[in-house]
Amino acid sequence: MTVHDPGASVARSKPSRPTMRDVADAAGVGVMTVSRVINGAVGVRPSTAERVREAITRLGYQLNHAASTLRRRHHGSMVIALLVDDIANPFYAALAGAVEEEAREHGFTVLFGSAKEDLQRERELVQAFTARRVDGLIAVPTDTEMWRDALTSVTVVFVDRPANGLPVDSVLVDGRSAAERGVRHLLEHGHTRIGYLGDLASIWTAQQRLQGYRDALGEAFDPELVQQGLRDAASAERAARELLGSARPPTALFAANDLITIGAVRAVAECGEGTAVVGFDDIVLADRLSPPLTVLAQDPVEIGTTAARLLFARLDGDDTPRREVVLPATLVVRGSGESRPE
Repeated sequence: MTVHDPGASVARSKPSRPTMRDVADAAGVGVMTVSRVINGAVGVRPSTAERVREAITRLGYQLNHAASTLRRRHHGSMVIALLVDDIANPFYAALAGAVEEEAREHGFTVLFGSAKEDLQRERELVQAFTARRVDGLIAVPTDTEMWRDALTSVTVVFVDRPANGLPVDSVLVDGRSAAERGVRHLLEHGHTRIGYLGDLASIWTAQQRLQGYRDALGEAFDPELVQQGLRDAASAERAARELLGSARPPTALFAANDLITIGAVRAVAECGEGTAVVGFDDIVLADRLSPPLTVLAQDPVEIGTTAARLLFARLDGDDTPRREVVLPATLVVRGSGESRPE
């Protein structure tokens, strides 16, 4: 995990009172651990919790109650909201479960919404959540600029999208490097014609994964092998069939998310025998397919937990510079990406 401070180059004067970051540094832990100790959340080792409490006493740290006061001022909602692309997507469902578990430890409940990459729908959901006076929002934004007004009334953490200059924390996965690694894996097994199946070209994560694909191929990149705008398994299956039925079909497919991978696997089973497949995101029963599926696995539970802890740290008064947490994706080799072209 990599943590960036996008505003680190801006000079800041040292605040007169100790901050949560000062306590974290003194105790040798992260800010989220300090927040968990302050809130009495489970999962912190007793020795670590004691070290944090000692640092709080030694520094004379006092919790900034501004955020807590703000959230209780409106009837004490103790509610946060999670806004994702599609809660029915297995990746986002797992992420939502992790957010809900972390919220429960803090005594909060969670409202859920799916924007489906529809800006108007996203705007309506944000307005509905803020009208309910939620204390915080974790969001996969369609358009970060739209959130500028929302930030005046609610604390926000972005997931899967960078902050783009907005004063919010964000949790990302290094999809570009991961995609490059997956495509290089196919190249190392002799494939030179590798089809790409991706989501909407407007989505930041889709852009990153396509760029990783291009990075790996270099001058061998062929735009004729790229299919984008695939929003579900059915459209991905149709696109994969089109590639596999072309005059010069690819010998391998790179599928850029879980639903697209499902479509690719179906197409290969029907009309692409021997075609290698590497997918982005793990899917249920991937290890039970024939051959078992090689994937780039990102951890939605870790992503959701990290985002929720960042949010609750802010609600508990953490006023340190905004953070961009970048998590890795892991190449899981199982068999489908290791066949060689005939």
